[in-house]
Amino acid sequence: MARADYKNAIIYQIYPKSFMDANHDGIGDLRGIINKLDYLKNLGINTLWLNPIFVSPQVDNGYDVSNYYAIDGKMGTIEEFDQLIKAAHQRKLKIILDLVLNHTSDQHPWFQDAIKNPKSIYREYYLWAKGQNGHLPNNWASFFGGSVWEADPCQPNNYYFHLFDKRMPDLNWKCPEVRQAMVNIAKFWLSHGVDGFRLDAFIHLAKADFNQDFPAHGKKEPVIAEPFYANLPQVRTYLREFVHQLRLIKPDLLILGEAASADIDLTAAYTNPQDELCDTVVTFRYFESLTEQADKRLPKELQSLPLDFGHLKEVMATWQKNLENISYLTLYWNNHDMPRVLEKVGINYRSQPTIAKMLATLMYLQRGIPCIYYGEEIGMQNLSYDQIDALHDEQAKKAWQAAVDQQMSANKALELICRSHKMAARGVMQWDASKYNGFSDVKPWNFGHNTAVNVHDELVNDQSVLQYYRRLLKLKKQQLFVDGKITLENTNDDLYVYRRTLKNQTAIVICNLTHQAQQYQLQQPADDILLQNGRITLAQDLITLSAYGSLVIKVN
Repeated sequence: MARADYKNAIIYQIYPKSFMDANHDGIGDLRGIINKLDYLKNLGINTLWLNPIFVSPQVDNGYDVSNYYAIDGKMGTIEEFDQLIKAAHQRKLKIILDLVLNHTSDQHPWFQDAIKNPKSIYREYYLWAKGQNGHLPNNWASFFGGSVWEADPCQPNNYYFHLFDKRMPDLNWKCPEVRQAMVNIAKFWLSHGVDGFRLDAFIHLAKADFNQDFPAHGKKEPVIAEPFYANLPQVRTYLREFVHQLRLIKPDLLILGEAASADIDLTAAYTNPQDELCDTVVTFRYFESLTEQADKRLPKELQSLPLDFGHLKEVMATWQKNLENISYLTLYWNNHDMPRVLEKVGINYRSQPTIAKMLATLMYLQRGIPCIYYGEEIGMQNLSYDQIDALHDEQAKKAWQAAVDQQMSANKALELICRSHKMAARGVMQWDASKYNGFSDVKPWNFGHNTAVNVHDELVNDQSVLQYYRRLLKLKKQQLFVDGKITLENTNDDLYVYRRTLKNQTAIVICNLTHQAQQYQLQQPADDILLQNGRITLAQDLITLSAYGSLVIKVN
């Protein structure tokens, strides 16, 4: 995939632990992925993104790496990885690996040496600060709760920095040896044939000086201080150096960056082809929820609140227009850091498959790069659990207990959290209707109650979500839906409508966002229906779409 041609990528995100278990231990593995490559090829994708597969204590499901040069034993071996690369390339599928640049596990040999030896050269690999007058170095909060500071086992009144879990210390990218070490790691995997990298949390590589507290408005507990550790200008300097060295080896390298909090200006900067940084980035700015229905006994982020399509429409209209001469957006509904989208749209509507098809039509035929989360193509939803402990998340457990203490029923609190939590979106791939969904013949690592959808049944049903995704992705590969200009129409809030135009071709994508029939008046004569979902009628250029219906139509 030439870098100039990255716009043709159709990415499928695999959470390896949950995709397919081939060695009968309840955990997905590389051999399982190899066994399903034909399924993926037939789906219509051309690029696989694998969440972390390196050696890890699994404090954060693989994002805490203790050895970047080896495959975690539960996932497989380096030989199996090489077999995966070979088998994928034979099918013209690309492989990109999730590379964690911001931090390591506290079990990594670098950190272990740093905390055991005050004179260790690896002290420079991490970030340290002295306490101030009996207090922590500053009041910054970790994204995982509490302070970013943890006591240094090696020296009194000294602390190391961790933006995430305390067992995941941040690397010091000011240190040239760190920067070169991460380049060397990436080069190693390039030598094994990988086609690119998804750069985890790269926006946090640079931090401000530690001597500045963040305004806390009288609060004594640590506070999130993103302006001091996200999207600082030095990030681009580090990233430019990193990517440049890799592209000297592989000019067609695909770089997908995770830029969760990046606004439109930062997204443009990170993806400007003149600056040789990322090809495209994932930003979390697309989605907001309608909060009117929120229950004050639970945090909003732990409730499955309806998606705000009005906000999405504004974002897409603005971002598509501003980036049209710079880069291509990443188009996604789901990933491992969020609940599955079907928990936020048409929750009580009887036909979830119709909603799933409409959402795919809305998102993936826009200008940009589809990024499909495993199981999305069959309409998978979040798992539900019988116990709050099954989520393995302390913040969720504390919120559940607080809600129960405020007279919310335990079952209701658990239901709301299950529908909104990222762990419940990491259920095993549902291959068939057997006890463990065809994923394994033993109980999976993350198992709960799921919706009754599976690949086996959908393969033989021409009206299934899976078969619709196949048709949609085939359509997406047409030049009109890759290179065509996009224009979002100013419709009422019940519709999402846009045009794709290339030379003398025009297609209109019309999506009904509601559980009631909606109408749309064509301004040009209809030529050909390219894709249809739900009951659609066309009379004198007046289109009527049934609940959550969608239509892709060429016009003259």
